[in-house]
Amino acid sequence: MANFKMKIFRHWLLFVLCLPLSSVLCFSELSFITEPSDVTVLPKDPAVLDCQAHGQPPVTIKWLRNGVKLAESEHIHLLPNGSLYIPKIKHTKEDSDEGFYQCLSQNKFGAILSQRSRLTIASISEFVLHPVPVVVTVGSVARFSCAVISSPPATITWELNQRTLPLQTDRITVLPNGVLQIHNVQLEDAGHYQCVATNIGSVLKSREATLTVNQDAGPKLRQRPRIIAGPQNVTVSLHQTVVLECVATGNPRPIISWSRADSKPIDVYNAKVLGNGNLVIADVSTKHSGVYICRATTPGTRNHTTAAANLTVLVPPNIVEKPESQTRPRAGTARFMCQAEGVPTPRITWLKNGEQVHLNGRIKMYNSKLVITQIIPEDDAIYQCVAENEQGSVLSLARLIVVMSEDRPSAPRNIHAETISSSAILLAWERPLYNADKVIAYSVHYMKAEGLNNEEYQVVIGNDTTSYIIDDLEPARNYSFYIVAYMPMGASRMSDQVSQHTLEDVPLRTPELSLTSHSTTDIQVSWQPLPAKVSRGRVSAYRLSYRTAADSTVTSVELLQNSTEYLLEGLQPDTIYLLRMAAATRVGWCEPSAWTSHRTPKTSSNKVPSAPILQLEALNCTSIVARWQSSLESVAIQGYRLCYHEEGQPEQPDIQLQAQTNTYTIGGLDPRKKYHVKILAVSKVADGHQRDQTISTPGCVSARDQLAAAPPPPNQVTVLDGNSSAVSLRWSHPPFPSGKAVSYTVRCTPVGTHNVFAIHYLQTTKQSVTVQKLDPNTRYEFVVRLHVDQMSSPWSSVVYHQTLPAAPSQPPAGVRVTLIEEDTALVSWREPTESNVVITRYTILYASQKDWIAGHWQKVQREGNHTMALLEKLEPGNVYLVKIAASNEVGEGPFSEIVELAPKRGNVHRSKNPRHSDWFPDTTVFSDGLYHIDQRSMTGIIVGVSIALTCTITCALILISKGKQRKSSSHKVIAVGAPEGPRSGFPSERHAENVEALIPMMRDHFIDAKGGSSIIINGTCPVSSKKWLLFNREIRNPADSDIETRASLYEAGKTVLRYEEHLGSAPLPPSSREIIYGPLRSESSHTSEGSQETGDSGHYSNEESNEEMSSPSSSRSSRPKSLGPDDSIAVLELKQSFKVEKEVDASLLRGISETTHVVSSTCQAASC
Repeated sequence: MANFKMKIFRHWLLFVLCLPLSSVLCFSELSFITEPSDVTVLPKDPAVLDCQAHGQPPVTIKWLRNGVKLAESEHIHLLPNGSLYIPKIKHTKEDSDEGFYQCLSQNKFGAILSQRSRLTIASISEFVLHPVPVVVTVGSVARFSCAVISSPPATITWELNQRTLPLQTDRITVLPNGVLQIHNVQLEDAGHYQCVATNIGSVLKSREATLTVNQDAGPKLRQRPRIIAGPQNVTVSLHQTVVLECVATGNPRPIISWSRADSKPIDVYNAKVLGNGNLVIADVSTKHSGVYICRATTPGTRNHTTAAANLTVLVPPNIVEKPESQTRPRAGTARFMCQAEGVPTPRITWLKNGEQVHLNGRIKMYNSKLVITQIIPEDDAIYQCVAENEQGSVLSLARLIVVMSEDRPSAPRNIHAETISSSAILLAWERPLYNADKVIAYSVHYMKAEGLNNEEYQVVIGNDTTSYIIDDLEPARNYSFYIVAYMPMGASRMSDQVSQHTLEDVPLRTPELSLTSHSTTDIQVSWQPLPAKVSRGRVSAYRLSYRTAADSTVTSVELLQNSTEYLLEGLQPDTIYLLRMAAATRVGWCEPSAWTSHRTPKTSSNKVPSAPILQLEALNCTSIVARWQSSLESVAIQGYRLCYHEEGQPEQPDIQLQAQTNTYTIGGLDPRKKYHVKILAVSKVADGHQRDQTISTPGCVSARDQLAAAPPPPNQVTVLDGNSSAVSLRWSHPPFPSGKAVSYTVRCTPVGTHNVFAIHYLQTTKQSVTVQKLDPNTRYEFVVRLHVDQMSSPWSSVVYHQTLPAAPSQPPAGVRVTLIEEDTALVSWREPTESNVVITRYTILYASQKDWIAGHWQKVQREGNHTMALLEKLEPGNVYLVKIAASNEVGEGPFSEIVELAPKRGNVHRSKNPRHSDWFPDTTVFSDGLYHIDQRSMTGIIVGVSIALTCTITCALILISKGKQRKSSSHKVIAVGAPEGPRSGFPSERHAENVEALIPMMRDHFIDAKGGSSIIINGTCPVSSKKWLLFNREIRNPADSDIETRASLYEAGKTVLRYEEHLGSAPLPPSSREIIYGPLRSESSHTSEGSQETGDSGHYSNEESNEEMSSPSSSRSSRPKSLGPDDSIAVLELKQSFKVEKEVDASLLRGISETTHVVSSTCQAASC
């Protein structure tokens, strides 16, 4: 019981699950079990056409004859299984049951149509060819033939004197096509011969023909072989038997052999020789198609003659790519593919629920593909691909299921298209206004705007972009575009359509030439205008070049764009001329065609036939039909001589044709090749004038041939050379045979770019190209695509290359010069405003106006990661000019605009713009002596003020604690340890006013105990240095480095400083300036170009100059006004070492420098 309940539960669960998905998962697809086939019947006989369908019931079946629905009647009955029964076939002039029948099966999901079947009523027509009387001699060959139209095909037999002809002897052969051959005719073979045609319906006899046999009058003469009945072009259906006849005469009797024009072996399993040289092929298939050559050869010699014929095998349609069922959301796009092959090429049509699909702007068919855009619920149906030719029809079905969804995004907006090249257009758009966040992808739809039933293409891209480049377009074509947004449950409506035109390109190939001569000294050249797909733009001119085969001198003639013929005159008779043509658009000339040869006629007093009017037509991808017509003239034509060859290949042997022949089929050719065909008429007097014409075979249309014909991409793409703005590429032609002109498209893309405008496209017909206008120091990827005969290959493998760096093309920006002391200035700047340029060095040139006039500049160089430098030893009162340039290993860029600096004593002045330069309009003019304060400068100011307050408090504490000692103490010498390291000279006389008097205030050495600089403190304030210590350049005179200097002055009431320098003493710990800018280096040991790290990164930078390190006056003592003439005061700066772990920011230094005056003022106030 439990098991029974479990089974019931499972059945109900399956039903519940299948019910809502019955149209998708549990749907038994409607299909045919049995379809009607061709049938042949006799009049008044019954006929049955079978048809059985399978699908979800109820399934109904209806019948159509010649596309019209049949109603059931007494004459037509519909059997319960769906088959059609006709009890008595009608066959009268007024009414006949003969025709094409199809059954239509239908259920609730849709309808499908069966394959087409033909009902044929057996019949036989009158003879279209009766045998004719023949007169032969004993030992020769007699031949009779007859032809009749019969359905089904009739069987041919022969009667002699109204009796069945015996076939026991090997001399008599009856071919399946009805031909009777009698070899080695004897006297008893004479009589009346009659052809009898028999099928299931009737028997028909031809008229009688008499064979007359005469005795040979004398001995037979030796004769060359001659084919009296050669093979004829024949077209047969698949699996039939074909006969290629070949009857030859000659003395001795010639030997018959067969071969194929394409050198393929003849099928020995299905082919046999019947009689004395007839080739019979049974159960023919497509592999048997081709040109067969009969060769009659005299035994023991090379004397032979040939005859050829083309065998075409008709093949019923076969669908090689079937459509697949699809589930699509409303407003989406469905594409049904269908590829079929057969001979002749099947015609593809589409059915919807058994009826012809109505094509409109939303439903279109491109070649064999059905595309349905903006799907609506009514599109939910069963679709069938129908492939049919004269051999039959075949169908394949697929279903479209439409999924409904209401929550859809709105359509993309503001569609914009912009042409990039002859094959690429940039498409850009804005996201949908509603539900844009739910969009998961976009589909770009595009098609040619001109013409009807143009194929629509679709590209699906992600939702992370709103632009796309379509790069597989044809040149000089107008395209229309629209975009659809997709979300998980459906698609938006299509956007507004936009149209854009691609640029022109050089023509894909040249026109096909037709050459003929009207006289012995001229050549008439004619051609057809290039089609739009080949011209790739409007043809602006043609260039016809010609020369003789023996002379390399080429003569060219340029012709107007609307020309279609040209007459070359004044040529030499009986001379081979080589001709070729090129076509041009506004873009340029295409590659000229290969040379075509033409011989001018010989000079003769006799009249010769004129050149036939030749017309060439491609029958299929491997066959050409040549048709010609001779002019009406009095010269008797005995025959024609035709010759053809592939372009670039040697000519084939001439084909001799009879005078009454005006058409010939050339088979066994290669697809997509150009062939030259020549023909001339032959008379008794001489050969006539020759006509030359070229034609290209099309590509085969089967799916396999199309895949095989697609060209491979170029290989071995390499970068030959490059600089900062150009790269040269070279590639190899892919390994595939092609006589067509090829072109290439090169795509150059910066790696990682999202800017579609940065992508370069170039077209060329050569195997190398130079890509210009690239950005320096940028990594690019290069790919190449091949184009041949309206087909494009995939892109080649990617090749990466980085362009070389370029010299800066712009000067540094925002150059500022700030006077921080009377003879020291700070220069700052910004990097040049250009991307992808590496700066390795800056060069600062400065000079006074006097030196500038003389052309003397002083140079300072800094590394590329620095944007600050010091200019020292400036002479107060002079105006200085400063300019800066950036450089790297490639070269030096331009200098900035000259900036003026006017140092003045006692004041700090900023730079101003030069009078005669407008290089940098943003160069700041500082007339108020103040910086523009930013966040870092403010931080520096706060730190500086804090230091000033600390100094003030320290001074106050010292004054309070030492007040009593100062009042009671007498004048003493403050002994200061001799400083070690570089020595500061005494203040010069011109700066005596800046030196402060030293009064007795300490009885012992006093050194700042808080780790600051070692400074002598007097009674009022710390000694002020002449220069700002952070930017003071300490210079040690090598001449005085080994001298011990001692100074000991003492007078009552005065404080005397003792200055000593000991030889070999250890250096002092680094000063603040040394910590910020790095260790000081003497000029004698400085061997670089004067470029060390600058102040903005915490290191000191030397100047590059040839000046003296220190002047003698800088080491001589000067006497301040407050001292007596015998007094000498040496101001010594003792440096106390302290260590910092990280570099000081340049902005912090600027802030500290701005607080210098605040500190000085505060100290003076404290002393007071």
